[in-house]
Amino acid sequence: MAYRLSRQMLKAIGVNVKRLRKAQKRKSLDVAVEAGIEPSYFSKIENGMARPTLEKIYAICRSLHIKSSQILPF
Repeated sequence: MAYRLSRQMLKAIGVNVKRLRKAQKRKSLDVAVEAGIEPSYFSKIENGMARPTLEKIYAICRSLHIKSSQILPF
C-alpha cells in the first residue's frame, strides 16, 4: 500500500528541516552533501516542493543528528 504525503505534510517536513538546520547554524549545502542529496533537491524539500522518500528523510536526519520524529508531522 502506497502512502502519499499531503501538500500540508510536505510543507511541515520542510519547515521542520529548515528550522532544525538553522538551529544548528548549518548551511543547506553542507547538510545536502552530507546526506547524499542534490542541493537543489534539498532546497525543494525545505520549501515543501518535493516528495522525499523515507530513505532521503532518514539521510537528512542522520546528517542533522536528529530523530525522524523531529521532522515528520505524524
